[in-house]
Amino acid sequence: MTTQEELITNFYHAFAQKDTQSMEACYHSKATFKDPIFYLKQPFIMDMWRMLIERGSDMKIELLKVRTHKNKVEATWRASYTFGSTGLPVVNTITSTFSFSENKIYQQHDHFNFYKWASQSLGLKGKLLGWTSFLQNSVRKQAMQRLESYSKQSLE
Repeated sequence: MTTQEELITNFYHAFAQKDTQSMEACYHSKATFKDPIFYLKQPFIMDMWRMLIERGSDMKIELLKVRTHKNKVEATWRASYTFGSTGLPVVNTITSTFSFSENKIYQQHDHFNFYKWASQSLGLKGKLLGWTSFLQNSVRKQAMQRLESYSKQSLE
């Protein structure tokens, strides 16, 4: 296992344990994060993880695979939780691609099937509209509003 693969393994172990301090220690101070819902820079990346962990009291994180591919590390992992807004169960498999600077995560790009996620988390609405940019943009907007509110509260 490479040093970078070990860092990612440690990151997901900390995530599974809901240890945000150890997760934060894995990130570069100028890190960026992107997935189908968020595009963030530090410190908002850690605010996102803290918010998701706090709101996902039943969340379980499982690291499935870590490998180096084309000078980047790829991790496949699964998040299982109850979606707070609807109370519906979600099992989301995500592939994360990482690049590094100073032995820390510098860029993280998470890929998952938005339609499948929306179908699980939003029920019928997600099944009918999860493929549309309208729903994707609506989910992004609501998620960013929640994160901004969470970030403000954490500063108080």
